[in-house]
Amino acid sequence: MKHARHFTPSFFLNFVHVCLVQANYAPYFFDNGASSTNGNMALLSLSEDTPVGTHVYTLNGTDPEGDPVTYGMTCEAGSRSYFAIDTNFGNVTLVEELDREKEDEIEVIVSISDGLSTVAEKVRILVTDANDESPEFINTPYIVQVPENTPSGSSIFKIEAVDKDTGSGGSVTYFLQNIHTNKFTIDRHSGVLRIKTGITLDYEKARTHFVTVVAKDGGGKLRGDNKVFSATTTVTINVEDVQDTPPMFIGMPYYGYVYEDTLAGSEVLTISALDGDRGKPNNINYCLVNGSEGSFEINTTTGAISVIKNPSKLKKEVYELKIQASEINPDGDVTAHVFATVIIRVVDLNNHPPTFYGENGPQNRFELTMYEHPPEGEILRGLKITVNDSDQGANAKFNLRLVGPGGIFRVVPQTVLNEAQVTIIVEHSAAIDYEKFQSLTFKLLAIEVNTPEKFSSTADIVIRLLDTNDNVPKFSSDYYIARIPENSPGGSNVVAVTATDPDSGLWGEVKYSIYGTGADLFLIHPSTGIIYTQPWATLDAEVTAKYNFYVKAEDTEGKYSLAEVFITVLDVNDHSPEFNENIQEKTMIIGSPVKIEAIDQDAEEPNNIVDYSIMQADPANVFDIDQSTGEIKLKSYIRSLDIIHNITKNKDCVWSVVIQAKDRGSPSFSTTAVLKIDITEEIKSRVKSYVLGLKKQPWTIFGICMSGVLSTISVTMVISTITYWKSVKRSRLHPQGKIRKIIRGPPKHSVC
Repeated sequence: MKHARHFTPSFFLNFVHVCLVQANYAPYFFDNGASSTNGNMALLSLSEDTPVGTHVYTLNGTDPEGDPVTYGMTCEAGSRSYFAIDTNFGNVTLVEELDREKEDEIEVIVSISDGLSTVAEKVRILVTDANDESPEFINTPYIVQVPENTPSGSSIFKIEAVDKDTGSGGSVTYFLQNIHTNKFTIDRHSGVLRIKTGITLDYEKARTHFVTVVAKDGGGKLRGDNKVFSATTTVTINVEDVQDTPPMFIGMPYYGYVYEDTLAGSEVLTISALDGDRGKPNNINYCLVNGSEGSFEINTTTGAISVIKNPSKLKKEVYELKIQASEINPDGDVTAHVFATVIIRVVDLNNHPPTFYGENGPQNRFELTMYEHPPEGEILRGLKITVNDSDQGANAKFNLRLVGPGGIFRVVPQTVLNEAQVTIIVEHSAAIDYEKFQSLTFKLLAIEVNTPEKFSSTADIVIRLLDTNDNVPKFSSDYYIARIPENSPGGSNVVAVTATDPDSGLWGEVKYSIYGTGADLFLIHPSTGIIYTQPWATLDAEVTAKYNFYVKAEDTEGKYSLAEVFITVLDVNDHSPEFNENIQEKTMIIGSPVKIEAIDQDAEEPNNIVDYSIMQADPANVFDIDQSTGEIKLKSYIRSLDIIHNITKNKDCVWSVVIQAKDRGSPSFSTTAVLKIDITEEIKSRVKSYVLGLKKQPWTIFGICMSGVLSTISVTMVISTITYWKSVKRSRLHPQGKIRKIIRGPPKHSVC
């Protein structure tokens, strides 16, 4: 037997102290009713249009021991995570778009922890509706069959549209577009489509109606604004024919004639009636009601009326037959009928209709071949037509007329008694056009004038046309614009022109040519209309950039038309910049630039834009050059000749600078030149510049020398002239002295 364990009082006190230290109470969420931002999200509801990123709730709770708490939120496995949570502060943010129509409740597990204990609770968040859905029609397309005898006001179809929203946003009302022109109305709540009151459908007038139906929801809030959505659909209403229209006779009035030589049993005329209901027509049955007096009968199926007696035994001249046409339905019953009167005249003498004759006897077809566009008023002499009626008196009088394209020909005479030669005359020459039609067909109709029978006969007139050259070639455009690079080789294609002539055969063939002051460098293919450069031609945009000339399209008889051609020669970079002649030497005054200039003979930018640069100078760090203008300046630190003397041992201050001028074309061309620059100060430079300028202008030096020589000669001549005139004057004043000198003779010491 084991000994019992003995515990001292101090042991019990220590045990109680340990239990009190280790006791820990779980944290908890505050009651939701305490604050709008406190709690565990129970009873939270969110509108489905809440923007992503919105702070939607703050979880809030506490720990009984006052320890800090953290928050958590999880979803069930497979569920979509809509929220993110700040674990320290409990702020809940929406991170996925809500859609009530897909998910109207969201279950999440929220938790609060003090580090030792964690309390988790499942809460449901309600997603409330926003008006974000449009009505949708179901069971489309809508095609309705409606009998034409459907009473007005009848409902014929029910249209249904649904809106997934709730409340007013999910309610749907209906209305029709173009309500004033429609034969239909719609119940705005039920969608029932009806025929308007007082309106009936008629298959014979309209067999199909198209009705546009609009479904509109009741509106609601969406992201703070009131939104109303709608949808449209088309209802096709096919009207079905019903037997509601009686038959009708066609070709009325009906007249028939029985001649004296008519045989018994011969058909006089045929009448015809149709069921007014064209959708499903019934058969028509004919019967002779009265007026026959036993002399005529009618075929019940075809409506053909025949004489059953010999005409010589008929007692009356005019018979009025009353004919009934009845509809027979598939069961054989008569459903409707109508009546018509047929007048039959018995003719004793007039038993010959007008007859057409050709050169070989009776003929009902006449043909003629002629050229188009004959002169107006010309007679068609190739048609030899005679018309004759063998009856006598009024029975032999008849009219002639042409039936066919109007206004082209007229027939002469228009009224004939017994017999006449028929003449057809041209009235409208322009309409007789081979390019419009190669043949014209007319009917020549002869119909009696004063006879009750109105006997008639016809003959076909066929006129075959021959083509003439009556059209001018026509270009597809009044002008053609082309561009060609200046370096294109000779024979290069430039542009193709096109002209057409609707005439046939050789008359429709077009030959092309070009002429004009700008056409010298170009050729045109006479058949294809392709314009190309002469084989030897060299295009130069710098010499001539634009050419302008005419092309002619001409047919075999010389009829032609013109079009204008504009050709632009496109510049290519084929010139190098060239310096002007006075670039060899320049005098530069300190503080002032000197300028060089190079010209590029290309026609267009950038080929003719020149950039300048200094390629070489000794010493190098003395000059700057403006890339665009060509101005050369001393470096900014050079302000006197003393500075220059310190730079170089060349005391005369003359530099040789290698300058490059380069264009901006592609490929680029450049030119270099050596420029001597004499640097001087202002006073000294003026004299030196003038001397240097004279050195470069020999003709100016020559002119100065010549001016000096001429001035010396002029002064000498003036002095000589003055001396001469003084001596002449002196001799006039003292003539004795001259005589005395003559008398004296030579000096005594002279030897002869």
